[in-house]
Amino acid sequence: MVDTEERIMDIPLRKAKNSPVSKRASRAMKLVREHVADNMKVPKEDVWIDSSTNEEIWSRGVTKPPSKIKVKAIKFEDGIVEVSLQRE
Repeated sequence: MVDTEERIMDIPLRKAKNSPVSKRASRAMKLVREHVADNMKVPKEDVWIDSSTNEEIWSRGVTKPPSKIKVKAIKFEDGIVEVSLQRE
């Protein structure tokens, strides 16, 4: 039996706008990692972010990340959490 937990999350990224213009997308990636780690109760090091999520945040460049993003987080039995972009 595979013990996995799956959640769909709407992650607010408004705090990234408080960062310097040249660091906003990087800050948004950190916010995604922190939000998922807090909600899935794992350390930040155990959160693996898929390239689709990364490309969505960086799609408009470093200065204009989206204000929120919808992701799917899957926690596996070994404690690793995989974050991917939620497809409608």
